[in-house]
Amino acid sequence: MGTGPGAFGGVNGPSIIFQFDNVPLFGTIYITETLVIGWIIVAALSALVLWLTHGMKRIPTKKQVIAEMLVTTVNNMVRDNMGPRFVKGYAPYIATLFSFSIVGSLVSLLGLRSMTADVNATLAWGLICFVMITYSKFKYGGGLKGYIKGFAEPLPVMFPMNVLSEFVTPISMGFRHFGNIAGGMVITGLIYWALANLSHALHLYFTVGEFSLGVLQVGIPAVLSVYFDLFSGFMQAFIFSMLTMANVGNCIPDDKR
Repeated sequence: MGTGPGAFGGVNGPSIIFQFDNVPLFGTIYITETLVIGWIIVAALSALVLWLTHGMKRIPTKKQVIAEMLVTTVNNMVRDNMGPRFVKGYAPYIATLFSFSIVGSLVSLLGLRSMTADVNATLAWGLICFVMITYSKFKYGGGLKGYIKGFAEPLPVMFPMNVLSEFVTPISMGFRHFGNIAGGMVITGLIYWALANLSHALHLYFTVGEFSLGVLQVGIPAVLSVYFDLFSGFMQAFIFSMLTMANVGNCIPDDKR
């Protein structure tokens, strides 16, 4: 995409990398860049975990200290929000969710499209949270009878609102994360476009073939990325993880923690 005056490509959804046609029961299956980037992140995080935990010793090495610090931090978060009984069961998922979320947002610093700027990814995480909430209510709330009865609390008139709230929670979580990351991407794109036009208006640009680069586009967008990519990506990952623990933890009675 050129960066001459008026050149702004907009913000589009994830590109389709390739597709499988005539798949039984599904028709056509599209493989988007979100899926490809997601699998790359899975491979990268798996390699990092294997490296950090390889050759662990009684006297810890520097990388072992980092690994133990990360595990302790996540365990403490789960313990404080859900109770000590659930550290072993939920800490691995929360660690995976946080890591996947923050790396999925920060890949934009490498020139890739943020995985969390695809609403399908964040809504999938919200759906997993919904399943965990429902499972906890069934297990600790008296089965199906207790689950349905819970919608009538504190008053029977609240039944419709509580049912609506049950399904809105995962949707709101998914759209909150998506909206913040995608919004930052849109704002950064608009500012980049504005700087391109200003550079051309002041004749501060370089042209190589069909490609044009404005002087004002160098440096300023990088500063904005510190907030929209680094800070916002970290905060959204943290918030989503905390909301997951809080929503599931609220379904667990105090005597079961």
